[in-house]
Amino acid sequence: MADSVLITGASRGIGAECARLFAGLGYNLIINCSKTRADLTALQQELEAKTGVSCLSIVADVSNSTEVNYMFEAASKRFGGVDILINNAGICHSGLLSDMTDTDWDRVMGTNLSSVFYCSKKAIPYMVSKKSGSIVNVSSVWGLYGASCEVAYSASKGGMNAFTKALAKELGPSNIRVNAVAFGIIDTDMNKCYSKEERDDLAEEVAVGRFATAKEAAEMVVDIAINHPYLTGQVVQFDGGWI
Repeated sequence: MADSVLITGASRGIGAECARLFAGLGYNLIINCSKTRADLTALQQELEAKTGVSCLSIVADVSNSTEVNYMFEAASKRFGGVDILINNAGICHSGLLSDMTDTDWDRVMGTNLSSVFYCSKKAIPYMVSKKSGSIVNVSSVWGLYGASCEVAYSASKGGMNAFTKALAKELGPSNIRVNAVAFGIIDTDMNKCYSKEERDDLAEEVAVGRFATAKEAAEMVVDIAINHPYLTGQVVQFDGGWI
């Protein structure tokens, strides 16, 4: 049986493009999202029709450990376990920290950081049993540098980066790699909140003069996940020379 890949937040954007790339390489897929079942089902049907791979779609809130456990049980029954884990699910919150509610804080931390703990914890035993595996965490440059009015998001991604470096040291002896990609501005729904003028101004700040496409971002994630056996514990900055 081909190796399997679990991608959280896979119904659109970087996650969906990762799924398409992995499917094209012949990997079995477990794709996840928390709400948009129709989009996830449509992606599953697309992947199976175009590539013939086996694909399992699961709607689950990865900030909830019980739902994560259910997702991994389903993946184990279908494929035996997860060989590659892409922790891609993420949300943002803009505004002054003094105006942020406890609920907002918990929601950002749960989706962006606790989910990485829950999913990694469930993926590790199977990877250790095989003495192989790869985990890639989808992070942000704000986890490295911080962003005004995005304190919770920055903190969650900074925690993800530290998590990545520490877990890589823990799992290295078992031949399991753990890396993260710190993205700059990617042309996804998360950035659709900006007006055309704001988008143009942002693009001018980037050395290459544009946003990255979701496919370009996914190509980086997939490359790190399956190649470079000596690469682990790294937070690779992918921002077009923005920062």
